[in-house]
Amino acid sequence: MPRQPPPERDLIERRQLLDAAALSRTLRRMALEIVEIVPADERPLYLVGVRTGGAYLAHRLCDFLVSAGEPQPLLGAVDISLYRDDVFHGLPKPEIGPTELPAPIDGRTVVLVDDVLYTGRTIRAAMDVLADYGRPRAVKLVALVDRGLRELPIQPDVVGVRVDTTAAESVRVHLSERGEVDRVVLRERRP
Repeated sequence: MPRQPPPERDLIERRQLLDAAALSRTLRRMALEIVEIVPADERPLYLVGVRTGGAYLAHRLCDFLVSAGEPQPLLGAVDISLYRDDVFHGLPKPEIGPTELPAPIDGRTVVLVDDVLYTGRTIRAAMDVLADYGRPRAVKLVALVDRGLRELPIQPDVVGVRVDTTAAESVRVHLSERGEVDRVVLRERRP
């Protein structure tokens, strides 16, 4: 059975990894790196965020790409709630949201965006969702935070920040879209 994260009530903030300004700079850099990994003949880019944090970040990356002179990317989102292999293993009841893909993905390079990459199971589930909608030419993975401890052979093509963690720790991305102050924090179990 996959590792389960500690319950929220058992976690305390250990340190801040990114403040609002650093988060914005990191996303701007990531947007430029995305342009480099997708062939020029595949414009406009097709960004697909993993709900919910990845979807918010995909929107922000889209804005940075447009401000850098790229054509308006196609912007979609996938909900993986029912595709997770641990959905019935003690996780809170999933909130199911829509999968929205504005155009067919067949033959396209899809840039999959997530906030935190950990075991790889979320990304595997997201790729399963994409497979139900078509056959992309390629899927590129963009993660704001890579915290390591992979259980599946999944690696990001673009990463904002890498941080070594333990299974007892957690990374939380706070976003203004959720009514929070933008920042990324490392948390650990309460002693």
